[in-house]
Amino acid sequence: MSYKKRTSLFILMDSFFILCAFFSSFIIINEPSIYFSTNFWLSCFIILLSYHFFSYFFRLNRRAWEFASVGELTMILKTLTFSVIFIGFIQLMSFGYIQYRILFVTWLLMVVSIGGSRFWGRMVKSKIKNYKDRRKRTLIIGAGSAGRMVARQLLHSGDCDLLPVAFIDDDPSKQKLDIFSLPVAGGTNDIPELAKKYEIQQIIIAIPSLDRYSLQKIYKACSIVKVKTQILPMIEDLLTGKVSVNHFRDVSVEDLLGRKPVELDNTLIQDSITNKVILVTGAGGSIGSEICRQIINYTPQTLVLLGHGENSIYHIEMELKERIKRTNITIATEIADIQDAKKMQKILSYWRPEVVYHAAAHKHVPLMERNPEEAVKNNTIGSMNVAKAAKLAGVRTFVMISTDKAVNPTSVMGATKRLAEMIVQQMNSSSSTTFTVVRFGNVLGSNGSVIPLFKKQIEKGGPVTVTHPEMVRYFMTIPEASRLVIQAGCLADGGETFVLDMGKPVKIVDLAKNLISLSGNSLHDIKINFTGIRPGEKLYEELLNKDEIHEKQIFPKIYLGRSSEIDLKVIEEFIASFEKYDKETLRQELLLLTNGSQEVAKKSGEIVSVEA
Repeated sequence: MSYKKRTSLFILMDSFFILCAFFSSFIIINEPSIYFSTNFWLSCFIILLSYHFFSYFFRLNRRAWEFASVGELTMILKTLTFSVIFIGFIQLMSFGYIQYRILFVTWLLMVVSIGGSRFWGRMVKSKIKNYKDRRKRTLIIGAGSAGRMVARQLLHSGDCDLLPVAFIDDDPSKQKLDIFSLPVAGGTNDIPELAKKYEIQQIIIAIPSLDRYSLQKIYKACSIVKVKTQILPMIEDLLTGKVSVNHFRDVSVEDLLGRKPVELDNTLIQDSITNKVILVTGAGGSIGSEICRQIINYTPQTLVLLGHGENSIYHIEMELKERIKRTNITIATEIADIQDAKKMQKILSYWRPEVVYHAAAHKHVPLMERNPEEAVKNNTIGSMNVAKAAKLAGVRTFVMISTDKAVNPTSVMGATKRLAEMIVQQMNSSSSTTFTVVRFGNVLGSNGSVIPLFKKQIEKGGPVTVTHPEMVRYFMTIPEASRLVIQAGCLADGGETFVLDMGKPVKIVDLAKNLISLSGNSLHDIKINFTGIRPGEKLYEELLNKDEIHEKQIFPKIYLGRSSEIDLKVIEEFIASFEKYDKETLRQELLLLTNGSQEVAKKSGEIVSVEA
């Protein structure tokens, strides 16, 4: 309906209600003798005129009544009150008296009729809309400001197919109350029962301040109901306008990790990175690219992206340049292979970086079992090349990213990373460069990790393949891993192994079950098949050796290990001759060299850390 037609309708309707209210007030007060007198008709005309004047003044007819609330009711009361006061003033000036009782009853009847017509229309329209669109009955967890904002938006949004029917909140002072005519039906422990009672088809978690432990508990209760569960976007994204309040996201595995992210010492990091030249190898990979994203938050002078794959380097370069449009940060790229020792020396001598984050590596365990010579070339020799180039270029700090698979390695990938650790830590004792190692477990969502594989299998309808029902791993998110690497570079004195407190290990089969549930399926829909442990895999990953245990944290959530002195000659002899071995012999030599490190190392120091 056009604005003109809508306004005309309101004027006619309100005029009718005013006349009815004025006439009815005389009947209620029982003053029929005044009907049809000059004073009666004059008062009738003045009240109509004054109402429409104040209605225009307060822009009453411009209100969108389908979204009416307390503010609109206040405007109605103001308009009617000023109208009645004005006619009272005219009666006093013209007739010498005021019909107090008549005007009061008229005011009451106008409030009921005009106010009621507006809100009745809103309710009828809302009911018809809810009936017609058949929206999904939705339970909102959290009756705080965020939950109320979500409910209000959903009630009046024509773009969303969700209809809120009840709130859940653990605050006893809110329970049994109605908010926007929706009951606060109970607490989180009541979710399964209330979901059945209200015939819930979808659940929205609307508590921005919710910690991961509480979210895990709530999601566990929601998973019993077996309906789709989503969560309110980050409050920062709402405030900056990136997303609207009705753009919910699915609960992710990262949300259910059950551990608060490690907090950083920003002052220490700024001193290390701001206005410095920083170089990242493997900058196009999952960890390397996230390290780059974190680094630009601290405004380096130049960030050098070094990688072997041109496509991945191109993508991260474009992303970073888009993010730093208003800063003076220089983004430089180098396409190079870390196996090329001369090229590494040339690049590092040219850029002279203050800090090098070495993230480039071959990491796929089964592939490296089948290609052990490539693992040695890239993970061990490549790391040695970058480390030597850093030493020659006078780099202040060199941070190598390692893996929990380097502890008592049973795989080629783990063994080659362990050799790289030994080389880097030994170089620390003969160089002005501070060399350090950061070791962590599996990274959720990284390229080639188990999460993307499970998601693809679920999309295809299953089955989801898990190697063993008892297999467990430590997990962390990509941002957590990257922050640890950056923080370690600032804490390093040289030769240490930094490890994040990764909480309790997670069963891979439980991770698969969570992903199936998060996708809106059940274990009846998507089956889990156990395929057996692959070559090189362990049931239980370790973060540290038994002799590396120490109960000291060097930084909240970060533990420290001191290195052993390694005789590099033994490793160099192996590197010089490894190409003569066949694949199986090479694999055995790698495991003997790394697991028999007591024979290789001159144990003067002891690794200091904690059992995770």
